[in-house]
Amino acid sequence: MYLVTVLGNLLIILAVSSDSRLHTPMYFFLSNLSFVDICFTSTTIPNMLVNIQTHSKVISYEGCITQMYFFLLFVVMDNCLLAVMAYDRFVAICHPLHYTVIMNPKICGLLVLISWFTVVCLFYGTALGVYMSSAVTQNSHSTAIASVMYTVVTPMLNPFIYSLRNKDIKRALRSLIGKKATIGQDS
Repeated sequence: MYLVTVLGNLLIILAVSSDSRLHTPMYFFLSNLSFVDICFTSTTIPNMLVNIQTHSKVISYEGCITQMYFFLLFVVMDNCLLAVMAYDRFVAICHPLHYTVIMNPKICGLLVLISWFTVVCLFYGTALGVYMSSAVTQNSHSTAIASVMYTVVTPMLNPFIYSLRNKDIKRALRSLIGKKATIGQDS
């Protein structure tokens, strides 16, 4: 699942960066979401895989704090980008004639900052709910399942949900794969 997450998100980044027709705010946000999803899963999953292989559950205090810092940072960034993408679609649908004026590069950057402050409260509330709940109301098995759902499954599915059903991304991927095949034949 980790490899699918990384490769799927890398394909989205490559497709968006290689096709100039995809250099729009929505695809800019989408490629950033893919990058953040790679970083998000890479903060915990490699260590978890090592722990599974070695049957060890030990992590240093410094390692734990560092991992938690980056985990929270990337989760907040992920949520911010999702909020900004929702606003981008709102503007595109409700104000199509003003879309290019409203969604200029300066506004796109400002949206990321504003959404960060909005989403932080929602994320911390959810995280506290999962990790601070009493042992009486939740067992470790259900907490582990919830953790895997938002640390592995969601970032793995994001490329499929937001991109691979999109005809522009499919066209860019075909073009990208076609270029790679042509380069390989020329060698």
